[in-house]
Amino acid sequence: MRQSHFLQLVALSALWGASFPMLRVASPLLGPGVIAAGRIGIAACTIALLMRWVGVAWPWSRWRILSLLSLFSVALPFLLFSWAAPRLPAGYSALLNSSAIVFGALASAWAGEDTLTRRKVVGVLLGLLGVAMVVRLGPVQPTTDVLLGAGAAVLASLCFGLSAPTMKRLTRELDPLAIAGPVHLIGFAWLLPFGWVQWPAAQATPLAIAITVVLGVVTSGLAYWFHLRIMRDTTPVAAMSPTFMIPVFGVAWGHLVLGEALGAGIFLGGALVLLAAGLVSGLLPSRGGWFRR
Repeated sequence: MRQSHFLQLVALSALWGASFPMLRVASPLLGPGVIAAGRIGIAACTIALLMRWVGVAWPWSRWRILSLLSLFSVALPFLLFSWAAPRLPAGYSALLNSSAIVFGALASAWAGEDTLTRRKVVGVLLGLLGVAMVVRLGPVQPTTDVLLGAGAAVLASLCFGLSAPTMKRLTRELDPLAIAGPVHLIGFAWLLPFGWVQWPAAQATPLAIAITVVLGVVTSGLAYWFHLRIMRDTTPVAAMSPTFMIPVFGVAWGHLVLGEALGAGIFLGGALVLLAAGLVSGLLPSRGGWFRR
């Protein structure tokens, strides 16, 4: 992986880290079905405009595999995280989201798209330890809602991980825009019934609508496209490495925007997360510069 890819992954983790606090605010107002369908629909429109601008055709001959990828990489995860948002603190959701790289590493190794080296295993373990230190999870009452929310977040992460090998294979055959467009358009079709049912009870406040637009244009549409562009040139596990850094940025956004206090855990935990990302992605600083595995 090149240094530029690593820096792009850091930028993506900053964007995705901000999505959890935004979901925490907007999901109770709109409902999980409305915000999930809304962000995916807006993402589909954003990518469709980009496809038209650069002249990328819609690959409808691959609709079967694109529909499967849409279900597991977009529709189910977004719906599940939106459903979990009112039931879990944003930090918990971000932490549980980092388990996606564990599922992705196992799925990619099983599919022959990546190998589980000792360095990657160590990186996964350090990353999980780092995000736990950053979020500094305290005691939580194991209510039914909390347990269900945690289960939904883990299931969403499992979907992300399982979709990684398919995403990698498609990037060798199709332009990243040609994948992102149909995936989000089909994802909107998957979730439209949920959004339609919940729309009468939705509180479409200006803040909730603004959050949905930002989630759709930036953290869903553009970020998904950039992620595919990186995955095309790297391994699936390396491309998923920003999931370790998402909780770091989630805590940082909370401090900058909401004035939340910073603890010592974010500094030591953040260092472990960056080390883990370097190990998993195959990119580490050395005296001679940046090297590949």
